[in-house]
Amino acid sequence: MSFALLSPTNSAEDWVRTHLGEFCEPFENWTASERFHGGRTAALAALESFSARGYASQRNEVFPISSRGASSLSPFIRHGLLTLREAWEHVETAPERDRDKFRDELLWQEYTRHMYARIGIDLAESLRHQPPEGPYAEGWGERNVMACLDFALTELETDGWVPNQVRMWLASHWTVRTGANWQEGERKMYRHLLDGSYANRAGWQWTIGAATGRPYGFSRWQVDKRAPALCDECPSRHSCPIDQWPDEPRLDEAAHPIDLRKGQHPPHEPLSPTIDTSRTPEVVWITAESLGDSDPALTAHPDLPALFIFDTPLLRKLKLHPRRLVFLTECLTDLALRREVRVGIGDPVELLQSGNISVTAAPVPGFRLRSAQISPAAIYPWPWLAPISDAPLSSFSVWRRTLPTSLATASLRRQRKRRGS
Repeated sequence: MSFALLSPTNSAEDWVRTHLGEFCEPFENWTASERFHGGRTAALAALESFSARGYASQRNEVFPISSRGASSLSPFIRHGLLTLREAWEHVETAPERDRDKFRDELLWQEYTRHMYARIGIDLAESLRHQPPEGPYAEGWGERNVMACLDFALTELETDGWVPNQVRMWLASHWTVRTGANWQEGERKMYRHLLDGSYANRAGWQWTIGAATGRPYGFSRWQVDKRAPALCDECPSRHSCPIDQWPDEPRLDEAAHPIDLRKGQHPPHEPLSPTIDTSRTPEVVWITAESLGDSDPALTAHPDLPALFIFDTPLLRKLKLHPRRLVFLTECLTDLALRREVRVGIGDPVELLQSGNISVTAAPVPGFRLRSAQISPAAIYPWPWLAPISDAPLSSFSVWRRTLPTSLATASLRRQRKRRGS
């Protein structure tokens, strides 16, 4: 266990190599992401530069990159540098179709957070259907002969980010075509993604049919539509391994299907601040879910130092790519421009158990466990876009119909009107 100072004179990459070298050793010749830099300052600049005009028609475009409509805001949203509410309000004046589509994508992120917060580690198991597994342990073996795979994986391994369309290609190729174990593919992608979250497992499950029974089939047709230049330059353009649609896989019922009906998985998060008035907080513990200035515990205690802990037992388990650690370090360095920030390295339970801590409840199962062991003096609710509830999680559309009117997009309002609800 130790505490380390952030250095404004050294790069975040140098800081990570010096203080977190143990977690860099498995990765050779790694570099930080040149495209994405952590911190509230970078997040606000990215939000300001994003226009939702054309989003509905361009969000799935892949190549050339200049044709893309994807916002690229997800790394900032994932770490609380931007709230979903801020992104929601940013597109208020966009054309209705673009605004509604973008907001639906924000709601999808909220839905997956609700799901992970409520069912926890069960999201690592197939929800309803079990995809068949073939003899392959590696699902992206054709990258050297397929320009689309090589392009997708190069961007993932260089920037730490790829748009949603590409994530669907990679997930489908890994599981639907190759039959490799989906959990291993999801973990492999998670290690690289700057917006990597276990809530993303919901997206994998929907793509491969584990949640719906209807897998997304990846084929040359999608590449020709979304990135035709990749096919034109591909060494396998005359003998494409994905020229035809993949065979429809036989999906068995999951070994332990998860009941996602209303009331089966009530939320655990506090709905109002939980404060021990006999204790006075001395520091605000900030987690990887909430590194922005608008973190509720930070705003409630503007004069207290912030404390972030690189959780070494967890990092040994996750095996994150070092660029993810650099991104976190950049977030902390940027926050330190506006308030005191301390950085710990070790086990959070051991480092925090003797202190009077204020913290925002992170919507992840690990927080509940650590919080019970640490016993913070003050816990503030997570700033949900949609109020956490016991609403059914059986599908995004079913969950979305439970939302308050203020969060209903125009398309959802029309659906409700037709149903008379």
